[in-house]
Amino acid sequence: MNILNSLVNGMTYLLHNLYYLSSSIGLPYYGVAIILLTIIIKTLIYPLTYKQMASMRKTIDLQPKIKAIQVKYKNDKEKANAAVMELYKEHKVNPMGGCLPIVVQLPIFWGLYSTLRKFTYDVANPAAHWFLGFDLTKIYGFTPSYHIILPIFAAATTYLQTKLTNPNASTDPTQKTMLYIMPVFFAYISATVPSGLALYWVTMNVVSILQQLYINRRLTNQNKKAI
Repeated sequence: MNILNSLVNGMTYLLHNLYYLSSSIGLPYYGVAIILLTIIIKTLIYPLTYKQMASMRKTIDLQPKIKAIQVKYKNDKEKANAAVMELYKEHKVNPMGGCLPIVVQLPIFWGLYSTLRKFTYDVANPAAHWFLGFDLTKIYGFTPSYHIILPIFAAATTYLQTKLTNPNASTDPTQKTMLYIMPVFFAYISATVPSGLALYWVTMNVVSILQQLYINRRLTNQNKKAI
């Protein structure tokens, strides 16, 4: 419990300081602080993100071989699994590597949620917790108003990020299900948490998309050099 409290206290301290930083350049809004926080987090975990994307790219490239193994050992799942793991080992692919950046972000997501629920904003600036027409402390739900734009952006950016991460998602039955379920799930989450947290998620997706485009280009160039 002390660790969780420390996380919330640290997140609160960081948000306040980022707010003071943005205020010093004429942008006294906690929305700006949340965006800066998101960029800092994504920058810090970029090495993990790169490893995740490189591992997923290799996994996608190995799909024909994996399917061939599954056909060869269709009556023996134990041998099929062992052969697939050997294939991963041969090509230095960690099938669980893609989970690490997500695991790292979960406590951050929870910490920010807890922070925004009981956040003490700058009393000298009542407009500080308003950003682009959103009260960052408020849960707007799915009311048909301007505020529905955050859940829509959350769904759209989640979909685009998934497509960029796995270009074959629309053809694989399992991945195709996730491709459409995840955007709906995060649209629901974004509508049922304080809008400051939804802003964090949308910004996280946008930064992730930009990083993904860069990583995809980098991996493609590496493959061309290797040929």
